[in-house]
Amino acid sequence: MIQRRTLAAVLPLFAAAALLPGLALAQAPPWPTKQSIRIISPYAPGGTTDVLARLLAQPLQQKLGQTVIVENKGGAGGNVGTDYVAKAAPDGYTLLLAASGPIVISPSLYAKIPYDSIKDFTFVAPIANASFVVLANPASGITSIKDLIARAKKGEKINFASAGSGTPQHIIGEMFNQAAGIKMQHIPYKGSGPAMNDLLAGQVPISFENPVPAMPHVKAGKVKVLASTGAVRSAAFPDIPTVAELGLPGFDAKPWYGLMAPAGLDPAIAKKLNDAVREALSSTEMKARLFTLGAEPMAMTTPEFQAFAEKDRDKWTKVVKTSGATPD
Repeated sequence: MIQRRTLAAVLPLFAAAALLPGLALAQAPPWPTKQSIRIISPYAPGGTTDVLARLLAQPLQQKLGQTVIVENKGGAGGNVGTDYVAKAAPDGYTLLLAASGPIVISPSLYAKIPYDSIKDFTFVAPIANASFVVLANPASGITSIKDLIARAKKGEKINFASAGSGTPQHIIGEMFNQAAGIKMQHIPYKGSGPAMNDLLAGQVPISFENPVPAMPHVKAGKVKVLASTGAVRSAAFPDIPTVAELGLPGFDAKPWYGLMAPAGLDPAIAKKLNDAVREALSSTEMKARLFTLGAEPMAMTTPEFQAFAEKDRDKWTKVVKTSGATPD
């Protein structure tokens, strides 16, 4: 009798448990719904991540059928906005237009950062990479890489602007110092926009910058390009020689940008976003716009993107240690 009563009491529990997977599936909210999707740019307006986020927002909005907005959350060389996304809900409504700096440079540059640059994120899709450019304000009188190095070696005090401590702009500048055997003074800003404004105004003579915010000013004759930082000349700007060509062999720096989300994002949502990004980047119009800005589109699956980032973090860890760069 006791066994029968026990069985009678337990059977309903098994029946309810059997229904749970179907119930959970039925209750899983569709994505996206009427809620807006936010892309967080971890730098000030006008910089590379801001420009790329706004370029991507429109095609994503069309492909996903949902409003996509861009929010700027700058600070600490991109770490503030990056950390904001790391701690957001992994529901597909808060995304990061990631720059490689906070992901592959900050972990080795800072003694401590508030997020794990690999474990705290879902690597949704890469967007583009770009050889950076060495820029000079025409009023500085600096006419070439050779001239820049010669002036610094003679003891002339030369400052260089960056988008902030720990950004690729900062580390590439320190790489240049180390390779050339000079010591220009790093001046960090809160994003590429403010750094570019001061370069244009002549407050700083030199900047290491992504071509995305730089090239419109170059074409207008407001700043001079001295070199590009990749191992080979950029396909977008084949007339610009590399730093390696101009006397520093082996110099190679080509940062990247991508779309990321908090860790734990539903793989189905990640794939849907990855597909949408890849489709957007494959369009002739988007390729042309990126090419004009000096950026080259990238295409990877989400696992490939994470593996790429892990490998790149190892590379930049060595660069940071070799350059002797420190947070300012």
